[in-house]
Amino acid sequence: MSAALISVSDKTGVLEFAKELKFLGWNIISSGGTAKTLKENSIDCKEISEVTGFPEILDGRVKTLNPKIHGGILAIRNKDEHIKQLQKHEIGAIDMVVVNLYPFEETINKIPKPEDKKIAQDVIENIDIGGVSLLRAAAKNYKDVIVICDSKDYSVVVDNLKNESVNEDLKLNLAAKAFRHTAYYDSLISNYLTYEKFPTQASIPLKKLSGLRYGENPHQESALYSNGAEINKPALISAKQLHGKELSYNNYLDLESAWRLVHEFEVPACAIVKHNNPCGCAEGGDIKAAYLRALSCDPTSAFGGIIAFNKPVEEDAAEEISKLFAECVIAPEYSNGALNILTRKKSIRLLMQKMPYKEDKNIVEYRMMSYGTLAQDKDSLLSAEIKPMTNRRPTKEESDALNFAWKIAKHVKSNAVILARGGQTVGIGAGQMSRIDSLKIAVEKMKDVNHALDEKKFPLVLASDAFLPFPDVVEKSAEAGVTAIIQPGGSIRDEDSVKAADDRNMAMVATGVRHFKH
Repeated sequence: MSAALISVSDKTGVLEFAKELKFLGWNIISSGGTAKTLKENSIDCKEISEVTGFPEILDGRVKTLNPKIHGGILAIRNKDEHIKQLQKHEIGAIDMVVVNLYPFEETINKIPKPEDKKIAQDVIENIDIGGVSLLRAAAKNYKDVIVICDSKDYSVVVDNLKNESVNEDLKLNLAAKAFRHTAYYDSLISNYLTYEKFPTQASIPLKKLSGLRYGENPHQESALYSNGAEINKPALISAKQLHGKELSYNNYLDLESAWRLVHEFEVPACAIVKHNNPCGCAEGGDIKAAYLRALSCDPTSAFGGIIAFNKPVEEDAAEEISKLFAECVIAPEYSNGALNILTRKKSIRLLMQKMPYKEDKNIVEYRMMSYGTLAQDKDSLLSAEIKPMTNRRPTKEESDALNFAWKIAKHVKSNAVILARGGQTVGIGAGQMSRIDSLKIAVEKMKDVNHALDEKKFPLVLASDAFLPFPDVVEKSAEAGVTAIIQPGGSIRDEDSVKAADDRNMAMVATGVRHFKH
């Protein structure tokens, strides 16, 4: 008669599954908590201690780690020597292992990783040892043992048992799933306990949230994963979709860019992103004003773009948004009136994320290469001490505009040049191989639109994501009306740009921080 070992923390569906096994003539071996549940529901089973002849000890830390258990799992059935050893030591074969692990992931989502490295005992106790060993043993011997780590597979296994169609392909698939499960589990533990930023060995826990229609292009398959973090956190992937069809791969990339950018600001702000670059960003007295100002930077590129707000969207703003074809809108909230207006457009996707984005300085970013991965700190530092470089200091109006433009520069693909007036972008040049070309694009964008701003009250300023080793950007920007520049500084030829600015009575300041974005 076949034997199944069942030891589960999550008991979803286990009673029905166990009843099916008993109906099919299987014996069941079970651990303390699971055995208690089965017996309370009139499902006959033998406890682990009855098989091993040894009680559970150390508060349940040791119960299945015994040759009577692991010998029964790991024995190769068509190897005579293994069968003889089982008989010699009176070890019964175990033909199925059904295990899910202690809820470590749920535990650490309730207990954040402590900065002082004092790990809570509750976290330690939710590190499963025996369960992982059982899964790995069964998965290793998958040709002879069925291994189940997911309750969704109960019905699949039962159906195949009834049809006598449990084949090696099914067993292999279940074994691979078990190894993925334990690898994910171990990566959660190692990441939680590791305080070294770039350890010699590293693993990234990834859990699939959904498949996507396609990747960057229709011929590319794609999927969305979480990195093991609780979904209910200030992250784009935890945003609630209120309207519209499913999000695409590119939607997620653009939404992430827009959402991160707009939360650089405390006052009402709007960011419009297209192809992972902002085509307009602005502050305003309210969300409607911020949106109209952001849109005016480049209304042509905004068509089909992603719109992000850092404050709730009201009806008046929704009326304006509805005039534009937009792929997605994300905001902390929407009024009922705003939703009534925006949901009339079937093509638009509406997302709500109440928790504002915050830069986490402890997060490491990874980027895949061919057979390799790059890792780095997130670009969470906006600037160091801002220092004047020229004889003339910026005016109050110029300083405000420079600080605004510098926040945008952090989120624009290099080479990046941003032209701004009074909390509003008026021209953005992005992703060019030459910084002077980025400037030319920004100036052309500015010329294309009438921004209706008082030039005396709102001086034109420029932000560059990296230093200016040549005077050309200064000279050309002065011709376009720029009166002040913000840049990282630090070039060995800084004096050339400074002299060009001094000759034109321009103000220039250095941030001491570069914001390349590749």
